[in-house]
Amino acid sequence: MKLKTWSAIAVISTLGLAGCANTDMYSGDVYSGSSAKQAQSVTYGTVSSVRPVTIQAGDNNPNLIGTVGGGVLGGLLGRQVGGGTGRQIATAAGALGGAMVGSRAEDKVNQVKAVEIEVRTDNGENIIVVQKADRNWQPGQRVRLVGSGRNMSVSPY
Repeated sequence: MKLKTWSAIAVISTLGLAGCANTDMYSGDVYSGSSAKQAQSVTYGTVSSVRPVTIQAGDNNPNLIGTVGGGVLGGLLGRQVGGGTGRQIATAAGALGGAMVGSRAEDKVNQVKAVEIEVRTDNGENIIVVQKADRNWQPGQRVRLVGSGRNMSVSPY
């Protein structure tokens, strides 16, 4: 009974932590705290092309929660099988399998639907910005590019 309770707690904890990924930071409508009250440069242009892409979030600790959580859960479930050496082998196999499944699950949870927006600025430069797909962008649409370098977003004009 205790093992089933701990298994349920492990599953709920893993899913709960994986759901904590904040994907709104990839939106053109969301500014980081450090960007607030900072001067931003603005450039105007026209959208030349739009392409759907995927942002793989969670680069800081890649798959740590999914791998560890899945490994623990798989080990707990594998321990339910057999006895003696068979139980040890099942526990190890369950931990390995659980770690692999947990890692893949976290990969999927951390994917964000995005768009690659190519903009031709009014001064003739072509710029590509990738951001969360939270708006419909059309070629020919006038936009403004806010920021510079790694901190740039596209917004309607």
